[in-house]
Amino acid sequence: MIEGTGQTHRLSGPLSVAPMMEWTDRHCRYFLRRISRGCLLYTEMVTAAAVLRGDRDRLLRYHPDEHPLAIQLGGAEPLALAECARIAESLGFDEINLNVGCPSDRVQSGRFGACLMAEPALVARCVEAMRGAVSVPVTVKSRIGIDDQEEWPALRAFVETVAAAGCTRFIVHARKAWLTGLSPKENREVPPLRHDLVYRLKEERPDLTVVLNGGVTSLEDADRHLGHVDGVMLGRAAYQTPYVLAEADRRYFGAREAAPDRHAVVEAMAGYVEAELAAGTPLAAMTRHMLGLFQGMPGARAWRRHLSEQAHRPGAGLATLRDALAHVRQRIPAAAE
Repeated sequence: MIEGTGQTHRLSGPLSVAPMMEWTDRHCRYFLRRISRGCLLYTEMVTAAAVLRGDRDRLLRYHPDEHPLAIQLGGAEPLALAECARIAESLGFDEINLNVGCPSDRVQSGRFGACLMAEPALVARCVEAMRGAVSVPVTVKSRIGIDDQEEWPALRAFVETVAAAGCTRFIVHARKAWLTGLSPKENREVPPLRHDLVYRLKEERPDLTVVLNGGVTSLEDADRHLGHVDGVMLGRAAYQTPYVLAEADRRYFGAREAAPDRHAVVEAMAGYVEAELAAGTPLAAMTRHMLGLFQGMPGARAWRRHLSEQAHRPGAGLATLRDALAHVRQRIPAAAE
């Protein structure tokens, strides 16, 4: 069972990793935490119905090392979301985030996600109910608009309404979402990025904490945006090339020690992998999140190939992971060791 830690974890800091369905599960988050101790991490979106009626231990389980950790909820019923927020706070989550950005058909059919941008008053009621139920921050992640909405008026009106309910932190994916005509994948790539609108939001509402999401591929990108907003959220870049986070702690969170090298990151996973294997977790459920660790380095292809071919096999264990690491080391010139 999960138990609340009773601890408060620091949420201040300009960098976070986005909630990503089927990607940012507990194994992914533990792995990313081996690279950065400071970045705020988010769960995958969990629906209110699943929290209230599903396998809560499976859905909400996490390792204490994952803190600071936010849970992202999907829903549109204020009382249900308030109860979910209470549960999440009792389990030790550091922030409750409401999803108002996901454009998938499944989410729309449940009247939540990006379609809620058309109902800011309802989002405000949800936020008000959750804030009344917990003491941890309640935040909202949205798009800049949906469908035929004119982007800036839609974003400004949405934020004004929800901020009046007490929300002070908005994470804005700087693309419009098209609820018909584009797939979720296309909605992450096709609508043009409008970082300027997120900048404008911060200019007009300096009292709010505004976090920019969308199209950020490096810490250098993040630095440019941080001249205009309070925070930056990395999505696919943090997942597909996770070592992009390696300098985050020294750059943004006051760390003095050098970032761990990639080999040290793998070795730091050993105890976790052994414990999870003993509990019945397949190796591939963990290593699938690690495939991009050596992206751009000699041996990266051998690393990916070995794990892709071997980690799913019966009996695959820690030796399989270390064999993959040996393939990488064999391809790094001695001078680079």
